[in-house]
Amino acid sequence: MTMMTVNSVCSKPKTRGWRHKRLLDLVLCAIALPALVPVLFFIGLAVMVTSRGPAFFVQTRVGLAGDTFEMLKFRSMYVDAESRRNEVGHLSDRQGICLKVKHDPRITPIGRFLRRWSLDELPQVINVLTGDMSFVGPRPGLPCEVAQYPEAAHQRHDVLPGITGLWQVSGRAEIGFDEMIELDLEYVRQISLWIDLRILFRTVRVVMGGQGAY
Repeated sequence: MTMMTVNSVCSKPKTRGWRHKRLLDLVLCAIALPALVPVLFFIGLAVMVTSRGPAFFVQTRVGLAGDTFEMLKFRSMYVDAESRRNEVGHLSDRQGICLKVKHDPRITPIGRFLRRWSLDELPQVINVLTGDMSFVGPRPGLPCEVAQYPEAAHQRHDVLPGITGLWQVSGRAEIGFDEMIELDLEYVRQISLWIDLRILFRTVRVVMGGQGAY
């Protein structure tokens, strides 16, 4: 399925909840970014000095209305990880389309630490600032994964993708693909400021416990 096909099956993006989400995102960015600058610098430096390659990993993801954007992460894998994706496909610890390998040999030692505490996701605050993502929403999928989605799953593209979301606070990588989609669609149907705030507070607890992170 091409990306044009993916876009064609995505329904018209919802506007309900958009204003409160954007305002909340901008307020949180204004609070978080000044404090994050030194953290981002030192993490980026640590990534570069412990393995060959850049500090950041830029990956095309599918966002609002099925449009693609470039998502930022700290690089947690070796530079040849993408070319080795097929080598680890059979090792996936997660049911369904999305690849999740608990003991992925492509992950660097510091990358494993960053993933354990979700620090590799911090640069996505920039994606929130530019409007490609929100702090709360369905996680953006890879184009190759989205092309395999059942039609109903594309409803998750009715809202901005998020750094955290309902499935992340419900088990993260321990949640199978079908259950992840159900949780995402539940969020899309019930989107509100109150739900976003609840998910953000629950995210802190989940991250501190390292639940489902690998």
